[in-house]
Amino acid sequence: MENRKIICAISGGVDSAVSAALLKEAGFNVAGVFMKLVDSASFADSEKSAKKVAAKLGIPLRILDLRKEFKKKIIEPFLKHYLSGNTPNPCINCNQQIKFNLILDRISSDKDFLATGHYARIEKKGGDYMLLKGKDKNKDQSYFLWKLSQRELKRTIFPLAYFTKKETKRLAESFNLPVSGRKESQEICFVPGDIKNFLKRHLKLKEGRVINTEGKVLSRHQGLQLFTIGQRRGINLPGGPYYVLNKNIKDNILVVTKNEKDLYTKSFCVKEVNWISGKKQKSLKNVVIKIRYRDKGSPADVFLSGSRGRIIFKKPQRAITPGQSAVAYRGERLLMGGIIC
Repeated sequence: MENRKIICAISGGVDSAVSAALLKEAGFNVAGVFMKLVDSASFADSEKSAKKVAAKLGIPLRILDLRKEFKKKIIEPFLKHYLSGNTPNPCINCNQQIKFNLILDRISSDKDFLATGHYARIEKKGGDYMLLKGKDKNKDQSYFLWKLSQRELKRTIFPLAYFTKKETKRLAESFNLPVSGRKESQEICFVPGDIKNFLKRHLKLKEGRVINTEGKVLSRHQGLQLFTIGQRRGINLPGGPYYVLNKNIKDNILVVTKNEKDLYTKSFCVKEVNWISGKKQKSLKNVVIKIRYRDKGSPADVFLSGSRGRIIFKKPQRAITPGQSAVAYRGERLLMGGIIC
Protein backbone atom coordinates (compact mmCIF):
# COMPACT_ATOMS: atom_id res chain seq x y z
CA MET A 1 0.00 0.00 0.00
CA GLU A 2 3.03 2.30 0.00
CA ASN A 3 2.58 5.43 -2.10
CA ARG A 4 -1.05 4.53 -2.72
CA LYS A 5 -3.95 6.80 -1.89
CA ILE A 6 -7.32 5.65 -0.54
CA ILE A 7 -10.24 7.76 -1.70
CA CYS A 8 -12.99 7.39 0.89
CA ALA A 9 -16.55 8.22 -0.17
CA ILE A 10 -17.87 10.37 2.68
CA SER A 11 -21.63 10.86 2.71
CA GLY A 12 -21.83 12.80 5.95
CA GLY A 13 -23.25 9.82 7.82
CA VAL A 14 -21.83 7.62 10.56
CA ASP A 15 -20.70 4.66 8.45
CA SER A 16 -18.57 6.57 5.95
CA ALA A 17 -17.16 8.83 8.67
CA VAL A 18 -15.98 5.87 10.74
CA SER A 19 -14.57 4.22 7.61
CA ALA A 20 -12.41 7.26 6.91
CA ALA A 21 -11.36 7.49 10.57
CA LEU A 22 -10.28 3.84 10.68
CA LEU A 23 -8.16 4.25 7.54
CA LYS A 24 -6.58 7.45 8.83
CA GLU A 25 -5.81 5.83 12.21
CA ALA A 26 -4.18 2.89 10.41
CA GLY A 27 -1.75 5.29 8.76
CA PHE A 28 -3.02 5.28 5.18
CA ASN A 29 -2.89 8.26 2.85
CA VAL A 30 -6.61 9.11 2.91
CA ALA A 31 -8.59 11.66 0.92
CA GLY A 32 -12.35 12.15 1.00
CA VAL A 33 -14.88 12.64 -1.75
CA PHE A 34 -18.47 13.81 -1.38
CA MET A 35 -20.87 13.09 -4.24
CA LYS A 36 -23.35 15.86 -4.96
CA LEU A 37 -26.20 13.96 -6.60
CA VAL A 38 -29.33 16.12 -6.30
CA ASP A 39 -30.34 19.61 -5.21
CA SER A 40 -32.10 19.16 -1.89
CA ALA A 41 -31.95 20.37 1.69
CA SER A 42 -30.93 16.91 2.89
CA PHE A 43 -27.99 16.73 0.47
CA ALA A 44 -26.89 20.23 1.45
CA ASP A 45 -26.95 19.14 5.09
CA SER A 46 -24.99 15.99 4.24
CA GLU A 47 -22.35 18.04 2.41
CA LYS A 48 -21.88 20.23 5.48
CA SER A 49 -21.52 17.13 7.64
CA ALA A 50 -18.97 15.59 5.25
CA LYS A 51 -16.88 18.78 5.39
CA LYS A 52 -16.94 18.70 9.20
CA VAL A 53 -15.81 15.04 9.19
CA ALA A 54 -12.95 15.76 6.80
CA ALA A 55 -11.86 18.77 8.87
CA LYS A 56 -11.97 16.71 12.07
CA LEU A 57 -9.80 13.98 10.50
CA GLY A 58 -7.48 16.46 8.79
CA ILE A 59 -7.97 15.01 5.31
CA PRO A 60 -8.73 16.80 2.03
CA LEU A 61 -12.31 16.55 0.73
CA ARG A 62 -13.24 16.85 -2.91
CA ILE A 63 -16.83 17.75 -3.83
CA LEU A 64 -17.72 15.74 -6.92
CA ASP A 65 -20.69 17.24 -8.79
CA LEU A 66 -22.47 14.26 -10.34
CA ARG A 67 -25.95 15.74 -10.62
CA LYS A 68 -26.17 15.47 -14.42
CA GLU A 69 -24.83 11.91 -14.47
CA PHE A 70 -27.08 10.89 -11.57
CA LYS A 71 -30.19 12.23 -13.27
CA LYS A 72 -29.35 10.52 -16.56
CA LYS A 73 -28.14 7.18 -15.21
CA ILE A 74 -30.31 6.74 -12.10
CA ILE A 75 -33.38 9.00 -11.80
CA GLU A 76 -34.59 8.88 -15.42
CA PRO A 77 -34.25 5.06 -15.72
CA PHE A 78 -35.95 4.73 -12.32
CA LEU A 79 -39.02 6.59 -13.61
CA LYS A 80 -39.02 4.66 -16.91
CA HIS A 81 -39.01 1.35 -15.01
CA TYR A 82 -42.02 2.46 -12.98
CA LEU A 83 -43.82 3.48 -16.18
CA SER A 84 -43.27 -0.02 -17.56
CA GLY A 85 -44.85 -1.56 -14.46
CA ASN A 86 -41.70 -2.62 -12.63
CA THR A 87 -40.60 -1.81 -9.07
CA PRO A 88 -36.90 -0.92 -9.47
CA ASN A 89 -34.14 -0.68 -6.87
CA PRO A 90 -32.09 2.39 -7.88
CA CYS A 91 -29.46 1.86 -5.15
CA ILE A 92 -28.06 -1.15 -7.02
CA ASN A 93 -27.49 0.77 -10.25
CA CYS A 94 -26.16 3.75 -8.29
CA ASN A 95 -23.53 1.59 -6.58
CA GLN A 96 -22.26 0.25 -9.88
CA GLN A 97 -22.56 3.27 -12.17
CA ILE A 98 -22.04 6.19 -9.79
CA LYS A 99 -20.42 5.31 -6.46
CA PHE A 100 -17.85 2.91 -7.88
CA ASN A 101 -17.37 3.39 -11.63
CA LEU A 102 -17.48 7.19 -11.80
CA ILE A 103 -15.32 7.70 -8.72
CA LEU A 104 -12.77 5.11 -9.84
CA ASP A 105 -12.66 6.66 -13.31
CA ARG A 106 -11.87 10.05 -11.78
CA ILE A 107 -9.21 8.86 -9.35
CA SER A 108 -5.90 10.23 -10.55
CA SER A 109 -3.96 6.96 -10.49
CA ASP A 110 -4.98 3.41 -11.31
CA LYS A 111 -3.01 2.39 -8.20
CA ASP A 112 -5.38 4.25 -5.89
CA PHE A 113 -8.16 2.54 -3.92
CA LEU A 114 -11.77 3.42 -3.19
CA ALA A 115 -13.24 2.91 0.29
CA THR A 116 -16.94 3.05 1.20
CA GLY A 117 -18.98 2.48 4.34
CA HIS A 118 -20.74 -0.63 3.05
CA TYR A 119 -21.21 -3.58 5.37
CA ALA A 120 -19.72 -6.28 3.14
CA ARG A 121 -16.41 -8.12 2.74
CA ILE A 122 -13.93 -8.64 -0.09
CA GLU A 123 -11.51 -11.56 -0.02
CA LYS A 124 -9.10 -12.80 -2.64
CA LYS A 125 -8.95 -16.49 -3.49
CA GLY A 126 -6.52 -17.50 -6.18
CA GLY A 127 -6.94 -14.88 -8.84
CA ASP A 128 -10.54 -14.01 -7.93
CA TYR A 129 -11.87 -11.27 -5.70
CA MET A 130 -14.88 -12.61 -3.81
CA LEU A 131 -17.77 -10.52 -2.51
CA LEU A 132 -18.96 -11.82 0.88
CA LYS A 133 -21.58 -10.90 3.44
CA GLY A 134 -20.59 -8.45 6.17
CA LYS A 135 -20.18 -9.51 9.77
CA ASP A 136 -23.39 -7.76 10.83
CA LYS A 137 -26.10 -10.00 9.36
CA ASN A 138 -28.80 -7.42 10.12
CA LYS A 139 -26.89 -4.72 8.23
CA ASP A 140 -25.19 -6.78 5.49
CA GLN A 141 -25.30 -4.79 2.23
CA SER A 142 -23.74 -7.24 -0.20
CA TYR A 143 -27.17 -7.61 -1.86
CA PHE A 144 -26.85 -4.05 -3.21
CA LEU A 145 -23.42 -4.77 -4.74
CA TRP A 146 -24.18 -7.68 -7.08
CA LYS A 147 -23.51 -5.59 -10.21
CA LEU A 148 -19.86 -5.01 -9.30
CA SER A 149 -17.09 -6.65 -11.29
CA GLN A 150 -13.54 -7.79 -10.62
CA ARG A 151 -12.37 -4.36 -11.83
CA GLU A 152 -14.16 -2.60 -8.97
CA LEU A 153 -13.55 -5.22 -6.28
CA LYS A 154 -9.78 -5.31 -6.70
CA ARG A 155 -9.61 -1.56 -6.04
CA THR A 156 -12.19 -1.37 -3.25
CA ILE A 157 -11.89 -1.50 0.54
CA PHE A 158 -14.76 -1.93 3.01
CA PRO A 159 -13.37 -0.81 6.39
CA LEU A 160 -16.60 -1.86 8.18
CA ALA A 161 -16.48 -5.43 6.86
CA TYR A 162 -15.93 -6.97 10.30
CA PHE A 163 -17.90 -4.48 12.39
CA THR A 164 -21.51 -4.42 13.51
CA LYS A 165 -23.60 -1.27 13.36
CA LYS A 166 -23.48 -0.98 17.16
CA GLU A 167 -19.69 -1.18 17.10
CA THR A 168 -19.57 1.45 14.36
CA LYS A 169 -21.64 3.87 16.45
CA ARG A 170 -19.34 3.31 19.43
CA LEU A 171 -16.32 3.98 17.22
CA ALA A 172 -17.88 7.24 16.04
CA GLU A 173 -18.11 8.32 19.67
CA SER A 174 -14.56 7.23 20.48
CA PHE A 175 -13.23 9.13 17.44
CA ASN A 176 -15.35 12.10 18.54
CA LEU A 177 -16.71 12.46 15.02
CA PRO A 178 -19.24 15.25 14.33
CA VAL A 179 -21.95 12.82 13.15
CA SER A 180 -23.67 11.96 16.42
CA GLY A 181 -27.44 12.23 16.24
CA ARG A 182 -27.61 12.00 12.45
CA LYS A 183 -30.45 9.83 11.21
CA GLU A 184 -29.96 6.76 9.03
CA SER A 185 -30.03 7.66 5.35
CA GLN A 186 -33.37 7.02 3.65
CA GLU A 187 -33.69 4.10 1.28
CA ILE A 188 -33.97 6.21 -1.90
CA CYS A 189 -31.86 9.33 -1.44
CA PHE A 190 -33.50 11.38 -4.21
CA VAL A 191 -37.07 10.69 -3.05
CA PRO A 192 -38.04 13.11 -0.27
CA GLY A 193 -40.80 11.55 1.80
CA ASP A 194 -43.42 9.26 0.31
CA ILE A 195 -42.59 7.43 -2.94
CA LYS A 196 -46.19 7.74 -4.16
CA ASN A 197 -46.10 11.54 -3.98
CA PHE A 198 -42.79 11.51 -5.87
CA LEU A 199 -44.28 9.36 -8.65
CA LYS A 200 -47.40 11.54 -8.85
CA ARG A 201 -45.20 14.60 -9.40
CA HIS A 202 -42.99 13.05 -12.09
CA LEU A 203 -45.24 10.62 -13.98
CA LYS A 204 -48.46 11.06 -15.95
CA LEU A 205 -50.65 8.54 -14.17
CA LYS A 206 -53.79 7.14 -15.76
CA GLU A 207 -56.92 5.98 -13.98
CA GLY A 208 -57.98 2.41 -14.73
CA ARG A 209 -59.94 -0.63 -13.64
CA VAL A 210 -59.32 -2.84 -10.61
CA ILE A 211 -60.46 -6.43 -11.19
CA ASN A 212 -60.33 -9.73 -9.31
CA THR A 213 -58.98 -13.04 -10.62
CA GLU A 214 -62.39 -13.82 -12.17
CA GLY A 215 -62.32 -10.59 -14.16
CA LYS A 216 -64.98 -8.79 -12.13
CA VAL A 217 -64.51 -5.03 -11.96
CA LEU A 218 -64.24 -3.97 -8.30
CA SER A 219 -63.26 -0.30 -8.49
CA ARG A 220 -60.90 2.21 -10.15
CA HIS A 221 -57.22 2.87 -9.50
CA GLN A 222 -55.40 6.20 -9.83
CA GLY A 223 -52.30 4.79 -11.55
CA LEU A 224 -50.72 1.33 -11.81
CA GLN A 225 -47.34 2.79 -10.91
CA LEU A 226 -48.57 3.45 -7.38
CA PHE A 227 -48.84 -0.29 -6.68
CA THR A 228 -46.40 -3.18 -6.31
CA ILE A 229 -46.86 -6.95 -6.32
CA GLY A 230 -47.99 -8.29 -2.95
CA GLN A 231 -49.13 -4.88 -1.70
CA ARG A 232 -52.01 -4.90 0.76
CA ARG A 233 -52.32 -1.35 2.02
CA GLY A 234 -53.85 1.35 -0.12
CA ILE A 235 -56.15 -0.87 -2.18
CA ASN A 236 -59.18 0.34 -0.19
CA LEU A 237 -61.74 -2.28 -1.18
CA PRO A 238 -64.54 -3.46 1.12
CA GLY A 239 -64.55 -7.07 2.27
CA GLY A 240 -60.76 -7.35 2.17
CA PRO A 241 -57.94 -7.65 2.72
CA TYR A 242 -57.01 -7.68 -0.95
CA TYR A 243 -53.50 -8.11 -2.38
CA VAL A 244 -51.99 -6.84 -5.64
CA LEU A 245 -51.50 -9.90 -7.84
CA ASN A 246 -50.62 -8.40 -11.21
CA LYS A 247 -50.33 -5.15 -13.15
CA ASN A 248 -51.52 -5.27 -16.77
CA ILE A 249 -49.68 -2.32 -18.25
CA LYS A 250 -51.05 -2.79 -21.78
CA ASP A 251 -54.69 -2.50 -20.67
CA ASN A 252 -53.96 -0.41 -17.54
CA ILE A 253 -55.65 -2.96 -15.26
CA LEU A 254 -54.80 -3.76 -11.64
CA VAL A 255 -55.50 -7.39 -10.71
CA VAL A 256 -56.13 -8.13 -7.04
CA THR A 257 -56.89 -11.24 -5.02
CA LYS A 258 -58.28 -12.07 -1.59
CA ASN A 259 -56.36 -15.35 -1.51
CA GLU A 260 -52.82 -14.63 -0.34
CA LYS A 261 -51.74 -18.06 -1.62
CA ASP A 262 -52.11 -16.69 -5.18
CA LEU A 263 -49.00 -14.58 -4.55
CA TYR A 264 -46.76 -17.65 -4.19
CA THR A 265 -44.77 -18.95 -7.18
CA LYS A 266 -41.69 -21.14 -7.63
CA SER A 267 -40.27 -20.09 -10.99
CA PHE A 268 -39.36 -16.75 -12.55
CA CYS A 269 -36.94 -15.28 -15.09
CA VAL A 270 -34.03 -12.88 -14.64
CA LYS A 271 -32.17 -10.59 -17.02
CA GLU A 272 -28.99 -8.47 -16.98
CA VAL A 273 -27.23 -11.28 -15.13
CA ASN A 274 -23.82 -10.40 -13.68
CA TRP A 275 -21.23 -12.83 -12.33
CA ILE A 276 -19.00 -11.36 -9.63
CA SER A 277 -16.11 -13.59 -10.74
CA GLY A 278 -16.64 -12.69 -14.39
CA LYS A 279 -16.81 -16.42 -15.16
CA LYS A 280 -20.23 -17.36 -16.50
CA GLN A 281 -21.85 -20.68 -15.66
CA LYS A 282 -24.84 -22.42 -17.24
CA SER A 283 -26.37 -23.50 -13.96
CA LEU A 284 -26.16 -23.30 -10.18
CA LYS A 285 -27.64 -26.00 -7.98
CA ASN A 286 -28.77 -25.61 -4.37
CA VAL A 287 -27.86 -21.98 -3.92
CA VAL A 288 -29.71 -19.49 -1.70
CA ILE A 289 -31.63 -16.82 -3.59
CA LYS A 290 -32.69 -13.49 -2.09
CA ILE A 291 -35.47 -11.68 -3.99
CA ARG A 292 -35.38 -8.50 -1.89
CA TYR A 293 -33.00 -6.89 0.57
CA ARG A 294 -34.70 -8.02 3.79
CA ASP A 295 -35.44 -11.48 2.40
CA LYS A 296 -33.74 -14.26 4.39
CA GLY A 297 -33.17 -16.22 1.19
CA SER A 298 -34.45 -19.62 0.06
CA PRO A 299 -32.90 -22.67 -1.68
CA ALA A 300 -33.17 -22.69 -5.47
CA ASP A 301 -31.62 -23.84 -8.73
CA VAL A 302 -30.51 -21.41 -11.44
CA PHE A 303 -30.41 -22.10 -15.19
CA LEU A 304 -28.75 -19.50 -17.39
CA SER A 305 -28.17 -18.64 -21.01
CA GLY A 306 -26.05 -15.56 -21.61
CA SER A 307 -27.38 -12.60 -19.65
CA ARG A 308 -30.78 -14.19 -19.01
CA GLY A 309 -31.96 -17.15 -17.00
CA ARG A 310 -34.60 -18.88 -14.94
CA ILE A 311 -34.64 -19.46 -11.19
CA ILE A 312 -36.66 -22.28 -9.65
CA PHE A 313 -37.23 -22.30 -5.89
CA LYS A 314 -37.54 -25.52 -3.93
CA LYS A 315 -40.62 -24.02 -2.26
CA PRO A 316 -42.95 -21.29 -3.57
CA GLN A 317 -42.05 -17.73 -2.56
CA ARG A 318 -44.34 -14.76 -1.93
CA ALA A 319 -44.65 -11.74 -4.24
CA ILE A 320 -41.73 -12.17 -6.64
CA THR A 321 -41.63 -8.64 -8.03
CA PRO A 322 -40.45 -7.58 -11.52
CA GLY A 323 -37.75 -4.91 -11.34
CA GLN A 324 -36.33 -6.11 -8.04
CA SER A 325 -33.05 -8.05 -7.86
CA ALA A 326 -32.57 -11.78 -7.38
CA VAL A 327 -29.15 -12.54 -5.89
CA ALA A 328 -27.50 -15.95 -5.48
CA TYR A 329 -25.38 -16.91 -2.47
CA ARG A 330 -23.40 -20.01 -1.63
CA GLY A 331 -22.70 -19.72 2.04
CA GLU A 332 -21.32 -16.23 2.67
CA ARG A 333 -20.27 -15.68 -0.93
CA LEU A 334 -22.36 -13.74 -3.44
CA LEU A 335 -22.06 -15.47 -6.81
CA MET A 336 -24.33 -13.61 -9.23
CA GLY A 337 -27.43 -11.51 -9.53
CA GLY A 338 -30.05 -10.43 -12.05
CA ILE A 339 -33.15 -8.31 -12.48
CA ILE A 340 -36.46 -10.11 -11.99
CA CYS A 341 -38.51 -9.94 -15.20
